[in-house]
Amino acid sequence: IITLSRAERIFINQQCEVLGERLAESEPLGLAQMLRRAIQTRRSALSPHQWAIADSARTQFLLSSLGDIPGTVAMYASRSHEPGTVEAITRLHSAGWRVLLPVLGCSPAWALFGGWERMRTGWGDIPEPVQPISQRTDLLQADMVVTACLAVAADGTRLGTGGGWYDRALPRRRPGVSVWALARANELLETLPTEPHDVAVNRVVTELGSHACGEAAVRGISAPWQSELS
Repeated sequence: IITLSRAERIFINQQCEVLGERLAESEPLGLAQMLRRAIQTRRSALSPHQWAIADSARTQFLLSSLGDIPGTVAMYASRSHEPGTVEAITRLHSAGWRVLLPVLGCSPAWALFGGWERMRTGWGDIPEPVQPISQRTDLLQADMVVTACLAVAADGTRLGTGGGWYDRALPRRRPGVSVWALARANELLETLPTEPHDVAVNRVVTELGSHACGEAAVRGISAPWQSELS
């Protein structure tokens, strides 16, 4: 929790106009917290039809970027009001990929997807496999990781929901394994608040395409990266 400067307060009010409210001059609030609230509010206003159209396009861009040789991918099982992964998981599993899904708990863990009939509802209503956790389902087995997020910055900074689960999980991957995120096109921002423990993503996939993050994106910053929420 921090007390924002006047400049930060002006910026945050611009980002959060979608909420239809302004901050009181003395209200202490974190920038990341306000951005989370704004984005979650916008996501919840989308209809199932709007999500379905965007999810279908996003899935096509994701799968076309992965290549044809099956490997092991760690990704999330989506809930409502976040970029959907049901179709991607189903198609990757059918194509011979090993799909690892999170099993949420005090310590990050993963389990192998074995079909939707072998899923259960876990913590926070997040779907998870009933298969046992073992060394064969450790994140070290993954050839790439696809994460959930609320927004992504050009330098790869990822805004999560605030629980820190991925920040604890991602350092356990093999060196050099890429981390991708799924987001909506209007959730790509030039900059985001960051903390020392944050793990950057290498690429973000939206319903409009697949975009590399990092130094090159920052140097030549332009569309699709936006200076504020649109």
